[in-house]
Amino acid sequence: MFYWILKYIVVGPIAKAIFRPWITGAENLPKSGAAILASNHMSVIDSVFLPLMIDRPMKFLAKNEYFTGRGLKGWATKWFMKGTGMIPIDRSGGSASEAALNTGLQVIGRGDLLGIYPEGTRSPDGRLYKGRTGIARMALEAKVPVIPVVMVDTEKMLPIGASLPRIMRVGVVLGEPLDFSRYAGLESDRFVLRAVTDEIMVALQQLGAQEYLDDYASKYRDAPRVDA
Repeated sequence: MFYWILKYIVVGPIAKAIFRPWITGAENLPKSGAAILASNHMSVIDSVFLPLMIDRPMKFLAKNEYFTGRGLKGWATKWFMKGTGMIPIDRSGGSASEAALNTGLQVIGRGDLLGIYPEGTRSPDGRLYKGRTGIARMALEAKVPVIPVVMVDTEKMLPIGASLPRIMRVGVVLGEPLDFSRYAGLESDRFVLRAVTDEIMVALQQLGAQEYLDDYASKYRDAPRVDA
């Protein structure tokens, strides 16, 4: 109920009126049933506009830090994240990664849409980076399609380090669903997981025409941005 109030009564109408976001490829979203939405990650505001622009509710796996802030700002962030369908996960690796995977599988198991950023973190410079294989394992274990999603100009609306968004248009592009049923039963094969993940990243690169770097974004997180 809280999700619907924020999306359709509070945040949604206001955001659409002010920023006039656009979407293409909406017909690629299944009308029912589970699917994974694999998105590039340009700005923290991606997690607002993607759910806002599709007709079905969805859940995102979000870093735990969004839910543990102190004071009024921390409370407001936690309130907003929960209300917009974000699920806190520990990204420290090891057993935490397994727990995050299981959380995602629970969402998919309910027949819901799950949003994932395969890069694992925001792009530090606008490029598209190598994907983490957790998304492939989820897709193969749950036997669901993966829909590539490209967020457009969100890094210009709310760059890394900015606290307030600029008033401008941003977009969402949904590609055709990717079917990995040919790899059924191979969700434990690390070579298959890498191949599936790379196929997802290729689809994202082709859909958005970002420059691709075959390395993890986390290595470049503190590097200065390279503006086009």
